[in-house]
Amino acid sequence: MDAFEYTALGSRVVFGHGTVARVADEVNLLGCSRAFVLSDKHHEKAAAVRLLEVLGDRAVGLSTEAAMHTPVEVTEGVLQRMSEAFPDCLVSLGGGSTTGLSKALALRTGLPQIAIPTTYAGSEATPILGQTEQGRKTTLRSLKVLPRVIVYDVDLTLGMPPRLSAVSGMNAMAHAVEALYAKDANPVTSMLAEQGIAALARALPLIVADTAHLEGRSDALFGAWACGNCLGTVGMALHHKLCHTLGGSFDLPHAETHTVILPHAAAFNKDAAPRSLARVAHALGVDDPGKGLFDLAQKLGAPTSLKSIGMAESDLDKAAEIATSAPYWNPRPVDKGAIRALLDDAYHGRRPSH
Repeated sequence: MDAFEYTALGSRVVFGHGTVARVADEVNLLGCSRAFVLSDKHHEKAAAVRLLEVLGDRAVGLSTEAAMHTPVEVTEGVLQRMSEAFPDCLVSLGGGSTTGLSKALALRTGLPQIAIPTTYAGSEATPILGQTEQGRKTTLRSLKVLPRVIVYDVDLTLGMPPRLSAVSGMNAMAHAVEALYAKDANPVTSMLAEQGIAALARALPLIVADTAHLEGRSDALFGAWACGNCLGTVGMALHHKLCHTLGGSFDLPHAETHTVILPHAAAFNKDAAPRSLARVAHALGVDDPGKGLFDLAQKLGAPTSLKSIGMAESDLDKAAEIATSAPYWNPRPVDKGAIRALLDDAYHGRRPSH
């Protein structure tokens, strides 16, 4: 066993079926009584009806304005409304966008959060916040944005469409793949990473075939937590840098961008981190990690090219320039030419050849 450092995150996890009914009790356990509820337009009914019903008079406000990539202007608008409600905690129900809004508000107010994720984004398990301002996405890491409680309710994921399930699950896998070759990788996180990848690889085909597959949904939600925990405890590298560049600067959809880029990032780093990427392949049950991830996305009916999710070929040079403008750690040295070639493969949806 090599020497390592590991810091466990301090979130309480409540996992099961029908657990949204326990949110009021979790508010009480935090010593709070005035919850401001956050969601998005897609989950407005669930947030406004079910969650408000569960919270009763503990709910003092509701916003369904969460938006992709957590625009600063949206956060500031909700913050102004919150100031009139005098909440003592935040309760978010939705995908990564809603969790991001909650984190941004927690950073500015210091309020504790209860996160109720409805997708497999995994950001609820991390002390990481990505925000977009003036066309640039920036990321910070702070325990101020880590939810105190995560309530995983498998039942809330049953209505997630097949495509969203697929790309959300691939997004979660990306956290675990990069955790395995992270600069500060450790045996605890790596064990969770392999478990998370394997659980999602097993569950996603079942879910795409039958969105109400209870075992698949349960495994996928556990996998999302495991992968999110990886993202929260170790640093990320090339894959996340590229996805933040493409999402923040070119407004590409978050989960779909992760889905397209992941096979190419894995292939890019394969020779520089062979043992780590071999563990990815083993978790997937394949011989080659990049090809295996590409084939899984294709099998799930998920996008495999940047072109198909709205990227313009004329923007590839600019994307490569932005992605290499500031230094960051990666197992394989990063240069503009190599990243431009990677993006070209991803744009055209070529199956990784190496």
